[in-house]
Amino acid sequence: MAKNVRTDIEVARDELLSHIHRCGVLKASREQQDEWMEDTMGFMAERYPALSEKDLGALRQIGQRFCQPVISRSSDADPGETEADSSDEMAEVA
Repeated sequence: MAKNVRTDIEVARDELLSHIHRCGVLKASREQQDEWMEDTMGFMAERYPALSEKDLGALRQIGQRFCQPVISRSSDADPGETEADSSDEMAEVA
């Protein structure tokens, strides 16, 4: 049985996501994340010279999506409001 060999892009992706966690960039502002990503992608390009520009672009996109919150809070939402409260309001409107 053949051993599962990981590609350079898979190894680079895992390393990038690990760096994101370790560096605390998830808590940074969007501008700080962009600056961090620019620097880190330069490092990744040097570390993985076999990656094409297309691969590096895909890697950057993966990192940027990973930094985005899963659930975006709207600025007009009441911070004390629960998801159930929102559902009740939507049901009343319908």
